[in-house]
Amino acid sequence: MLPAIDRSPARITAALYLLFWLFPLTLSAAPEDTGQQSIATDVQALSNGDPVTIEGEPLTSRIVLPALYKANNDAPLWSNPHAIDQLLTAIRTIDREGLTPADYHLEALETLQQRLASGGDAASPGRAADFDLLLTDALVRLGYHLAFGKVDPEALDPDWNMRRQLEQPDAVSRFDEAIRNGHIDTLLDSLRPTLPSYARLMSALQEYRRIAAEGGWQNVPAGPSLKPDMTDARIVALRQRLTASGDLSSDKTDSPDFDTQLEVAVRRFQGRHGLTVDGVAGKATLAAMNVPVERRIDQIRANLERARWVLHDLPAEYVLVDIAGFKVRFYRDSRAIWETRAVVGRPMRMTPIFKSRITYLEANPTWTVPPTILGEDVLPAIRRDPHYLQEKSMRVIDRQGNPVDPAGIDWSRYRGSNFPYMIRQDPGPENALGRIKFMFPNTHAVYLHDTPSKQLFNRTERTFSSGCIRIENPYRFAELLLDGDPNWNRERVIEAVDSLKTRSIRLRKPVEVILLYWTVDVDDNGAVLFKQDIYNRDPSIIKALGKEFSFRKAPVINATPHSTHSDIPGSRV
Repeated sequence: MLPAIDRSPARITAALYLLFWLFPLTLSAAPEDTGQQSIATDVQALSNGDPVTIEGEPLTSRIVLPALYKANNDAPLWSNPHAIDQLLTAIRTIDREGLTPADYHLEALETLQQRLASGGDAASPGRAADFDLLLTDALVRLGYHLAFGKVDPEALDPDWNMRRQLEQPDAVSRFDEAIRNGHIDTLLDSLRPTLPSYARLMSALQEYRRIAAEGGWQNVPAGPSLKPDMTDARIVALRQRLTASGDLSSDKTDSPDFDTQLEVAVRRFQGRHGLTVDGVAGKATLAAMNVPVERRIDQIRANLERARWVLHDLPAEYVLVDIAGFKVRFYRDSRAIWETRAVVGRPMRMTPIFKSRITYLEANPTWTVPPTILGEDVLPAIRRDPHYLQEKSMRVIDRQGNPVDPAGIDWSRYRGSNFPYMIRQDPGPENALGRIKFMFPNTHAVYLHDTPSKQLFNRTERTFSSGCIRIENPYRFAELLLDGDPNWNRERVIEAVDSLKTRSIRLRKPVEVILLYWTVDVDDNGAVLFKQDIYNRDPSIIKALGKEFSFRKAPVINATPHSTHSDIPGSRV
């Protein structure tokens, strides 16, 4: 009987290690059949923009991969067995981050690895060169996704302005060092988001996949609201649903009674899903409970992708607007030190996603009505009510700021874009911006501000604005922004507001503000918080995550000035 062949990953990698190091010894003996020559041919083809396919898998890196091999005289790179093991393990387990192993040539790499380990003609230098090139392309793909995300945010949002780039020499040297010294894990750790929120989302994904593997949860049948002290056959299904998601820990899963323990579980579920917390399983609560676990998994994956877009290289101090969560948070030393409730744009007037820098705040602001609101809201209101302008403390002015008598305007002629004047609201308690606003340059005419409509902060879902972000505690926010300025504190800001005079207060140091859209969070206790997808943005991300690999259009590698790679279609990394 022939002895069994040891095909363990360690033995296979050791065999490959020996094979790679034998390549240089064969160069002089057989220059026409060397891994180095095969690599040189494929690298040149990539540099020319020609397609190169290995085992049915296209090589896609046209900047980093050629630069790596050219710096190594086109010799094989993957002579360190630890580097190969680390990369293959990272690919096999990348689904923990919501990505797909198939995007990184996994099947082809495993096939080539087995062929090389089997020896004979299958272990030719050309075949080993294929394995080497495919490993490098897989690493570039994986690093690219961890650093920038798989989905191109600019393809979903043409106003996206949070671009980042890696410097080509730095990227090449980091990849080269990781491959040579077996530091693939360290390299990938440096590329993925390092904030705790990313790791928490990964844990949430693992937990909800566990729930799915155990059968998920069954729907709670439709019917009247289920309330404390009720007895109803549907309460059994309610108990089982809450037990499946971990909101209820009880051995009374067959009880039809709505007891105190079940009420606590319903409240917990409502708090985790951005619902009114009243302990009653009504229409909205049951609708959230009946969302399949697979959709919750996709929701977590979409937010892991959002994290890869933006959670890199954040400053020590910044303001984060959580649009879907209706919150504004102030971060200092990378830690949230304050948050306040917020009102954001209605679905028809969505608050945009972008970043800027808060440069000044304005006490007692005036409000110049933006074109959309002018045409859709204000002009129709004026046509209905001749006293509208007076009641709202609004004035008509020309483009030079001169007053115009509204009595002399034929309002029936104008629908918005053809209106030759501007309408401006005077400062005061009823001003749409409230008593203070916070300014940062942007093309959307969007900013943070106070509001006279304080009662809206008590709503669970707060989509009432025309795009701007109304905040509940503007004076505390002003105090935080002006911290360190000896000329300003909370009392001085209030004095400026009480003067009723419009006044700009410039920050000594601008503070970065980031407007983001998150539909899943994980709190400090590990509770997974699902939010309503108020602008229906998740489906497009989930769909794009399922597409084949491609680089985004905007370059993410800052190539050297003389590089021709950036002119090649699709050659972005």
